Amino acid sequence: MLNRYARALFTAIFTPTARFFLKMKISPDAVTLVGTLGVIAGALCFFPRGSFLIGTLVITAFVFSDLIDGTMARMMNRTDKFGAFWDSTLDRLGDAAIFGGLAYWFARGGNQPVMFGLCLVILALGAVVSYSRARAEGLGVDANVGYVERGERLVGSLVATGLAGLGVPYIQAVTLWAIAIGSFVTLVQRVMLVRRELLNGEKGEAAA
Repeated sequence: MLNRYARALFTAIFTPTARFFLKMKISPDAVTLVGTLGVIAGALCFFPRGSFLIGTLVITAFVFSDLIDGTMARMMNRTDKFGAFWDSTLDRLGDAAIFGGLAYWFARGGNQPVMFGLCLVILALGAVVSYSRARAEGLGVDANVGYVERGERLVGSLVATGLAGLGVPYIQAVTLWAIAIGSFVTLVQRVMLVRRELLNGEKGEAAA
């Protein structure tokens, strides 16, 4: 949901950067890869040590590559499907590093087993929510619905973690619980939508 409102704004902001990278003969796929490696490095180097603020700043700096590479592809009028596949695949690795790094801290340094389990739940639900949309599209159904998609999971978790690094109490726990619940609701929304669309399609075929 957040993607639909914020993407246009950030696209305008990062268009000059995208244009510069294209002039330097840098491919969108390379930008995606470097951005993902930066996210993974930031998450796994800082979050397991409890360095939430620095980790959040490093990750945020590299997360913007996800907007830059898409802008580059549109400026190139790129229509091949590999770019979308590459981007989605690396997104899953970045998400795994972020919530895996948080989970490690809660399990070891933070000594918070409930929060450790919550991070694993968010990671699992995030993967299933993304898969449900991809599988629905494979069946010919547009399942781009839900309150908590990747944008909400990413922004919410990073903002809350950064604030936790500044000493704001409870914000991280409250936000992660909200993300987990919202992700589950989103999954249910998509399942119900796909079920309805497929059943209506089958009824239409039977009537014909």
